[in-house]
Amino acid sequence: MSASCHSNSNFEGASAAYRRVLLAVIAINALMFLVEMSYGIVGESQALKADALDFLGDSTSYTMSFWAIGRASNTRSNVAMIKGVSLLLIAIWVLASTIYFMLNNNTPSAPIMSSVALAALVANLISVLLLMKFRNGDANVRSVWLCSRNDAIGNIMVLIAAGVVFYTSSHWPDLIVASILAGLFTNSALQIIKQAMAERRGEAGAEMEDGCGHSH
Repeated sequence: MSASCHSNSNFEGASAAYRRVLLAVIAINALMFLVEMSYGIVGESQALKADALDFLGDSTSYTMSFWAIGRASNTRSNVAMIKGVSLLLIAIWVLASTIYFMLNNNTPSAPIMSSVALAALVANLISVLLLMKFRNGDANVRSVWLCSRNDAIGNIMVLIAAGVVFYTSSHWPDLIVASILAGLFTNSALQIIKQAMAERRGEAGAEMEDGCGHSH
């Protein structure tokens, strides 16, 4: 944290360009949740279902981010905290359900996994490119970037898993990728929560200092 009262290092999302990008990314994520969850169920792929849940979490949290733009810094940090905790809960659900499916020897459909993961990767790469110049900012803005980046990484992993499933006719690659995604979600959730807590502490400290206690 800088000691200066006038730091411009944390972009808060208050720009028309960022709002337009965020609305586009929300629409992309909501659509891909419906597509990927449907095919994840049909193809019996835990990795696709895990990735679909991430799309759902992202579209919900991005909507919260859009609502929080321009509001007080403590409100934005609180929204980021909720998003971080929600992502952590998704990670726990994915890990728990993956452990359950480890006990059931169902082999997912490799063609469905690969084709849907490829479509999801294209959607996420579009989101990442749109958000690229907004990747640095406060916890609320940064959480959007981290989630979109995670999605693109996850889709690449699902594609790799689909190839291994195809060649081995085993369900383990699918479950391993789902487990890794759970770990990735957990890591990002902890980063978001940590930054949100730091911003909360910074706001509380600023309110106690003469001359630096004004809302941005």
